[in-house]
Amino acid sequence: MKHAVSISLGSSTRDKTVEIELLGEQVRIERRGCDGDERKAQRLFTELDGKVDAFGVGGVELYLRLEDREYPLRSGLSLIRNVHKTPAVDGRGLKHTMEKRVMQMAEPLLETPILDRRAFMTLAVDRYGMAQSLANAGFEVVFGDLMFGVGLPIPVRGLPALRRLARVLMPIMGLLPISVLYPTGSSQEKITPKFESWYQWGSVVAGDFLYIKRHLPERLPGKIIVTNTTTAADVELLRQRGIAYLITSTPRIEGRSFGTNMMEAALTAVAGKGRVLTTAELEDMIAAAGWQPSVQKIN
Repeated sequence: MKHAVSISLGSSTRDKTVEIELLGEQVRIERRGCDGDERKAQRLFTELDGKVDAFGVGGVELYLRLEDREYPLRSGLSLIRNVHKTPAVDGRGLKHTMEKRVMQMAEPLLETPILDRRAFMTLAVDRYGMAQSLANAGFEVVFGDLMFGVGLPIPVRGLPALRRLARVLMPIMGLLPISVLYPTGSSQEKITPKFESWYQWGSVVAGDFLYIKRHLPERLPGKIIVTNTTTAADVELLRQRGIAYLITSTPRIEGRSFGTNMMEAALTAVAGKGRVLTTAELEDMIAAAGWQPSVQKIN
């Protein structure tokens, strides 16, 4: 049996292990949260190197990709500095394959078309593929990168403005500690409503779920959430807040959607090449597996 492990800086309360059949192979996929403890995460990567088929790096990126250029994140790469045998992926391969067409694949599965073509995306520099999908689907998109990245209530309107901002921010982000870049550990469970007018602005709220959750308003009736990793508890939270539909970029397995890093690690393990897969290889495997976004009507 193949074994893929996602080691995450996120909360251990979100851990789960399942066994699935993927492209004719049995795969054990396992998510281990380290509650924000970087030393623990680095130790786990070191101890398991060569003992599992693929690593997922969760809670932080290794590189941020803007179109054809990648920017290294020192804080993420430091976690795997002792990994020499097992391939480690952060999910950006799936972000630029499945997420790049998430709206094109998911919207036909809704009961009715989305008439209000406005979307708010919490942070786009780490999910540029999703941003492209929304723009290519004809949405007027406002990005909250300055809001969620540096706390400034300044909207970024449209992909051209996002690209200009990203070229300035990404080299700086590469030098920042993990705690500044992403909610880790217990901070993932805290919700402080903020920027509500932008959450309420359009019909769609998109982005990494932990960023969406961080400032989630008390009520968002009728909205559509487009995101990634969600547990059964997350779905219930969204139901209570009045969300109409939940779209996740990866399939749901036993009641939850795993992160792109976990799912890319599963594909990497099955491929058995002992290296990170190319975009073309991922595209072929995704097509063969029949993966598509999950669409849930929850209110």
